[in-house]
Amino acid sequence: MRSGAVDESERSLLDGLTVDETRPEQPVLLDEGGCPIATWQENYPYERKVQRKEYERLKRVLQIEMLKLQRWAKDAGARVVVVCEGRDAAGKGGTIHRFTERLNPRSARIVALDKPTGREAGQWYFQRYVAHLPAPGELVFFDRSWYNRAGVEHVMNYCTTAQYELFLQQCPRFEEMLVEDGIVLVKFWFSVSRSEQRTRFAIRQVDPVRQWKLSPTDLDSLDRWDDYTVAKIEMFRATDTEHAPWTVVKSNDKRRARLEAMRSLLCRIDYRNKDFGAVGMPDPLIIGPADTLLEPGEEDTALSPTPLARHPEGPGKHPATS
Repeated sequence: MRSGAVDESERSLLDGLTVDETRPEQPVLLDEGGCPIATWQENYPYERKVQRKEYERLKRVLQIEMLKLQRWAKDAGARVVVVCEGRDAAGKGGTIHRFTERLNPRSARIVALDKPTGREAGQWYFQRYVAHLPAPGELVFFDRSWYNRAGVEHVMNYCTTAQYELFLQQCPRFEEMLVEDGIVLVKFWFSVSRSEQRTRFAIRQVDPVRQWKLSPTDLDSLDRWDDYTVAKIEMFRATDTEHAPWTVVKSNDKRRARLEAMRSLLCRIDYRNKDFGAVGMPDPLIIGPADTLLEPGEEDTALSPTPLARHPEGPGKHPATS
């Protein structure tokens, strides 16, 4: 546990739960009856998770294909951008790590930007991201991206309504220019259920090697689930375009989500020496278009969204993004 006082919002994460002390290397939360909690099953199409042995075998096969894709990109001078977005604790960073852990780091980069500097805050919003776009032969993975403005900045009032609306107008045009210039742009949204997100936050609270991942913004998001849902639906409506569509990944089972995300990326690029049998086809129950894989209740929000309440005093202070 972190030193110092634990505020009420953090304490409530563990209400009624205990930790399996026999597995300190990987904390498991137990319910009041002493059974491992299974919030991952919420709105999930499978009754069991992918087991480690199966996962490691499939991951190795797909990572070999990722290396082929990287060699093709270098030889062809291709530029590939993979945007990974989603709610806090949805599994974005872990998936990016599996995408890249076997790639040559000379031509594969991860971009995870901190909050804007004073100078960057006064620039065109997309300018700081343009600086990180790939050169010929490079693959770039964005762990969060320009979509911060449509999510946390909008919900937490770190930008004005005018800035948010301008983003929704400019973003499709910005992405269209990237695609027209030859960039391969892939956008993944990792979708975690409400209960599973809370479980992952609780694990972060008790696991010393993950505590750095639990930020004040994460805790604030627990009470703003519906606000983030509205923002998500508005974002999909404005930016799910023909030239840059969103691909949703149901990520309650992290291992399955990682495999399907890799499979989806590999399927959409015609790289040299592709082993179609090894790549297979993405599982439509886990990964697919934005309008087919919503979480419970989001269908109603999609039909009749409620505008977010805005603070009259304008944008608030922007913390470091998690």
